[in-house]
Amino acid sequence: MNFLPGIWWSLPLVLVWATPPVTSSWWYMGAVGSSRVMCDNVPGLVSRQRQLCRRHPEAMLSIGRGVAAWTAECQHQFRRHRWDCNALERGQRLLGRVLLRSSRESAFVHAISSAGVVFAITRACSQGELKSCSCDPKKKGSAKDSKGHFDWGGCSDNIDYGMKFARAFVDAKERKGKDARALMNLHNNRAGRKAVKRFLKQECKCHGVSGSCALRTCWLAMADFRKTGDYLWKKYNGAIQVVMNQDGTGFTVANKKFKKPTKNDLVYFESSPDYCIRDRDVGSLGTAGRVCNQTSRGMDSCEVMCCGRGYDTSRVSRMTKCECKFHWCCAVRCQDCLEVVDIHTCKAPKSAGWISRT
Repeated sequence: MNFLPGIWWSLPLVLVWATPPVTSSWWYMGAVGSSRVMCDNVPGLVSRQRQLCRRHPEAMLSIGRGVAAWTAECQHQFRRHRWDCNALERGQRLLGRVLLRSSRESAFVHAISSAGVVFAITRACSQGELKSCSCDPKKKGSAKDSKGHFDWGGCSDNIDYGMKFARAFVDAKERKGKDARALMNLHNNRAGRKAVKRFLKQECKCHGVSGSCALRTCWLAMADFRKTGDYLWKKYNGAIQVVMNQDGTGFTVANKKFKKPTKNDLVYFESSPDYCIRDRDVGSLGTAGRVCNQTSRGMDSCEVMCCGRGYDTSRVSRMTKCECKFHWCCAVRCQDCLEVVDIHTCKAPKSAGWISRT
């Protein structure tokens, strides 16, 4: 029997699903306490994850929101690259194929997905959606910063709880393994969690005559998730290739010219494939039909994106806003204009079918 509306699938790092609406039977089951039935019917969970699911069924909906957030962020960061983090076309198993490798892309996905769970759980705590947590209980009383004294007030994001829950849930599957890939995934999961906390910022509200800030009330709040994504994207570009050390307990750099990775760095073992053609084994959709930029010299250029195969050009018409004028006060009014543009898409290879080495 299928108790879960929406699409569910299991990845090596975290359970991923298309988040069901609050009105769905999934949420109803959690609300009425049938968490054991629900959690036992989710494929791919290890025993520790099932325990957490039964104990905190309301948190599973938050994790679903976190999945949506990190998937969108991953696709944003890779939008101009041959591999675009698109797991929806041709079946979501392709993203799982990417994660079976120990590549830079796998490192980024582990980090951003772990960060997404931290962000979602922490936000749910602050919004009072979870029974097991609330605002940060440690942010009480008075404190001092560079601007002087202030009182803790409002609702500080409980980032420590979010990180603790994400570590328990996301890392549970990796902790069952003792191999190099499990160690790599645990390292990148932690880097993702730390990235969210890195952008925790203090916000304050002034009190006093004419907003004089004679008194201040402050709280800690997470930054927009885009900041975490941008930070991890930089870490992806600077990811460090490693090998296992001799006793199998940690890493050492594959190239002695590079620095030893810190806890904030992303690490990987295998070089990435070129993602030029469809290949099930590496999770590649190929770049046939991808839109490229004829004038760019970057990764989205037609030369790079199309892997030297060339591109097709089609002329299309589209409506755009034009002749915009500011009107006092306070509106901007625009005309609708018809624009004709050229769209460039990568040619398919001579053999456009799937490649599979199995």
